[in-house]
Amino acid sequence: MAEKRKGKEIEVTEKVVSEAEELPKAIVRRVVKEKLSQLSTDSEISVLRDSLLAFSESARIFIHYLSATANDTCKESNRQIINAEDVFKALEEIEFPEFIGPLRASLEEFRQKNAEKKAASSKAKETPNKKDAKKRKESPAKSEGGRKKRREVEEGGEDDNAD
Repeated sequence: MAEKRKGKEIEVTEKVVSEAEELPKAIVRRVVKEKLSQLSTDSEISVLRDSLLAFSESARIFIHYLSATANDTCKESNRQIINAEDVFKALEEIEFPEFIGPLRASLEEFRQKNAEKKAASSKAKETPNKKDAKKRKESPAKSEGGRKKRREVEEGGEDDNAD
């Protein structure tokens, strides 16, 4: 689509990528700055907005390519859900085997943290606090006493609280 202004033709491009597919700009900026600070001796690193957009778009395209390749691997195995091994195989297939080692280490660390959280959560459920235990002990007695009174009233007995 083109637009004319003062005799010059200015190209107007429509936004091709939906907002749902965009990577969060703050995260992209942080990752780029952290990596550049590791590689550079300069203390102050500034990255232009266009550069951040290029990094973001490149990462988005890489993720799409990797996920499509992992999906193909998954389909070849007659499965519908992509697992970590499919991603590792896809990384080899698209010639990024150097990513597999660090990715396996990160995945293992993630799994260990989740297992620890799950164990702590289940342990907390097994040992309820004293207030909850006390409430559970009182509840059956109260409800049983209320049932006895209702039965007495229904059977024609006197209710102590009646006026």
